[in-house]
Amino acid sequence: MAKKSFLVYSPPRNQVLNKAKYGPMWINYIGPQIHVNVASAPLLEQVMRQEGKYPVRNDMDLWKEHRDLQGLTYGPFTTEGESWYRLRQALNQRMLKPADAALYTNALNEVVDDFMVRLNQLRAESTLGDHVPDIAHQFYFFALEAICYILFEKRIGCLERSIPQDTKAFVRSVGFMFQNSLYATFLPKWTRPLLPYWRRYLDGWNTIFSFGKKLIDQKLEEIEAQLQAGGPEEPRISGYLHFLLTSGQLSPREAEGSLPELLMAGVDTTSNTLTWALYHLSKNPEIQAALHEEVVGMVPAGRVPQYKDLAHMPLLKAVLKETLRLYPVVPVNSRVITDKEIEVGGFLFPKNTQFVLCHYVVSRDPSIFPEPDRFQPQRWLRKNQTDALKGQHPFGSVPFGYGVRGCLGRRIAELEMQLLLTRLIQQYEVTLAPETGEVTSVARIVLVPNKKVGLRFLQRQG
Repeated sequence: MAKKSFLVYSPPRNQVLNKAKYGPMWINYIGPQIHVNVASAPLLEQVMRQEGKYPVRNDMDLWKEHRDLQGLTYGPFTTEGESWYRLRQALNQRMLKPADAALYTNALNEVVDDFMVRLNQLRAESTLGDHVPDIAHQFYFFALEAICYILFEKRIGCLERSIPQDTKAFVRSVGFMFQNSLYATFLPKWTRPLLPYWRRYLDGWNTIFSFGKKLIDQKLEEIEAQLQAGGPEEPRISGYLHFLLTSGQLSPREAEGSLPELLMAGVDTTSNTLTWALYHLSKNPEIQAALHEEVVGMVPAGRVPQYKDLAHMPLLKAVLKETLRLYPVVPVNSRVITDKEIEVGGFLFPKNTQFVLCHYVVSRDPSIFPEPDRFQPQRWLRKNQTDALKGQHPFGSVPFGYGVRGCLGRRIAELEMQLLLTRLIQQYEVTLAPETGEVTSVARIVLVPNKKVGLRFLQRQG
């Protein structure tokens, strides 16, 4: 348990302090367990390139305990070894490649349309007529609606004026589960029957899984009805779960263990990254103006962006890359190399060594990224790169991970953010609301703003 507590909850700024004090690699102990912290791109690369066929991220005992108590199968975050590899190979279908992501463009644009309507409602209801007091909250609902539509071909009402009760309960339960997992991680097991946190932790997970099971059961009923009717129509191309179930890639029981984990993972990347991107674009109006020029040059006002348009918007992609460099959603990760000794930084480590990957400090390394704390999307544009930057280290910023254990939904998340950001910048000039002020990041499992980010969306003319 101690391993997971350190990896998940270690504040990212501790990485900065420890690197300054100890250099790019240091060891610390959590109980009897040794952790080898790596905090430079070359060392990160050495670890990740040696991770093997079945890389282990870290202990997920707390999550596994819930699955075991409820008799659920493990999903992509909780299973390991060969069974993880087989599950991951199945889940990779229709998800991992850029061409796979392109299939979801129409579905995502449909959700973006509804988000823009909801945004206008919020603006109109505000005192200023253009104010949204907590944009991250709105992006959370957008991301949840989008991932449910992709996974289940089901709209769950996140963007309606009145959100359905079970959807609200799901959102509450995610926060509840993470909040109480802090206590479950740090407090000894004998306190579980005496204090309410353990029951709340389990209840949070139970709501998450019952929400997923309901959507899976509905999909199974649809498939059964199609079979009974002789299947006259092909399912929509965006039917991820439909494809996995009907092609035999995944059994219903495996889907019940895996899809809720994917559902949760599909929300944080999008909602937090979009929030940080708009925060920095608001603080840098000249970058926002350049992005607007690029967007309307490719997608004039009134037109909806298509997948092919995105290839011609390098600054759009650079804005998101720079945002993820400054705020990697998972600021610290880990690898356990289980099958062999490995050499890192000139030292030989025995197998089963726990390596802590300090992404936050690595992606703010001034030797790779000059003025590392500044928001400079231009650093990702080839025409602006100096000779030194053209040799930018490939492991300097790896917000979606690397290799076979890299983020399953990366292409979907990128497409989702690009489509929504295009529409927002096409229609609005975005400025900080007066009450927002300076925002910093805090680690609550993932890296999030330390307070609500209020924004004003000023309608562009023409």
